[in-house]
Amino acid sequence: MASPGYGYYRSTIFLAMFVGYTLFYFNRKTFSFVMPSLMQEIKLDKDDLGMITSSQSLAYAISKFISGVLSDQISARWLFSIGLFMVGVINVVFSWSSTVAVFSGLWFLNGLGQGLGWPPCGRVLRKWFEPTQFGTWWAILSCSMNLAGTLGPIIGTVMAQSYSWRTTISISGMTCVVVSFVCLLVIKNEPKDVGLRNIEPTAKKDKAGSSSDECTLKEFLLSPYLWLISLSYLVVFGVKTVCTDWGQLFLIQDKGQSTLMGSSYMSALEVGGLLGSLAAGYFSDKAVTKQGIKSHGNPRHFILISMMAGMFVSMYLFRVTVTSDSPKVWILTLGTVFGFSSYGPIALFGVIANESAPSKYCGTSHAIVALTANVGGFLSGLPFSTIAKHHGWEMAFWVAEVICGITTLGFFLLRNIRTKMGQVSKKAD
Repeated sequence: MASPGYGYYRSTIFLAMFVGYTLFYFNRKTFSFVMPSLMQEIKLDKDDLGMITSSQSLAYAISKFISGVLSDQISARWLFSIGLFMVGVINVVFSWSSTVAVFSGLWFLNGLGQGLGWPPCGRVLRKWFEPTQFGTWWAILSCSMNLAGTLGPIIGTVMAQSYSWRTTISISGMTCVVVSFVCLLVIKNEPKDVGLRNIEPTAKKDKAGSSSDECTLKEFLLSPYLWLISLSYLVVFGVKTVCTDWGQLFLIQDKGQSTLMGSSYMSALEVGGLLGSLAAGYFSDKAVTKQGIKSHGNPRHFILISMMAGMFVSMYLFRVTVTSDSPKVWILTLGTVFGFSSYGPIALFGVIANESAPSKYCGTSHAIVALTANVGGFLSGLPFSTIAKHHGWEMAFWVAEVICGITTLGFFLLRNIRTKMGQVSKKAD
């Protein structure tokens, strides 16, 4: 009987990571999913809600940065499985709690566990899939977040109303614990682990024997493009988190919509996000295949900027046109468009950070841009809820909208910046 080949292992490993990361994301957002039901039992004001969500975002930023930098030295399957197990246990304990201090502490620990999820995925994808397919498979895997975000609000609302918010979070956590053991058994770090030839290319060397990929850490860290995509990712991720965390409360409290409409809007946003991630990965891969990667500009920029502009327009229409009498189809359409426009750039920023950096710093590159993105996630918590508390949801969403517009314009003006991070030889430049 023939031994399993690349196709078998790619399929099973990818499926395990997809299911696992779907649970990672679902259990990252369980508090947001059951927030309306939880607030009926426990009195929480906007500052309390912001404190809980920001505590997770802060821990997630720290954990993801550390695990990204160290990802090349730690077994990906163990890192991924331990994180999923940790997240599951914390969600179960969260369901037993009732105070803001405990909620915040547990959600901080949840954030630490969440940070162990994506860096191993990126590493395994790079080891198992061809470079020309990297963007597409990265985007498909990122759709696990959209799947969880689509089903999460509906499942959370229905289960919380049928049983309780505690039961909902507890069951979700226990599912994570079980699947973590499955992932530990199924995921393999690289083809060499199962007797297959590794496919990741090595850096090319010139006639003198030095690598074309060679540069110092200082040269890499001083690359303007690294910080351009980091700042842009901060804003995009922050604005996206604003809508996923606070969008339903904005609809319910300011726009006079029902709880079901609020959760339906969030689901529509995630459906659009799923389509946007796939479209961004597939069409940007096509652009790279056609144009190639150059030292200045990037073929993925056109799609990236177009989607960022779509975020700005859809946020403006959401804030200005939605009322208590607005057709449900219109609200769901705006949610779908925003999801499409926001999740596409989120997928592309990670891909660009990996492919633009020298191979020995690709993990660090993604860790840095992911860290800044999660700073954006942190700012969308307590600081954003404080603006809403003192000036209302309308003003808070206007602030996010303006920042998004300015960032999009700035990225458009700098779209032809040198995109090859680190040292570039005069011949290549």
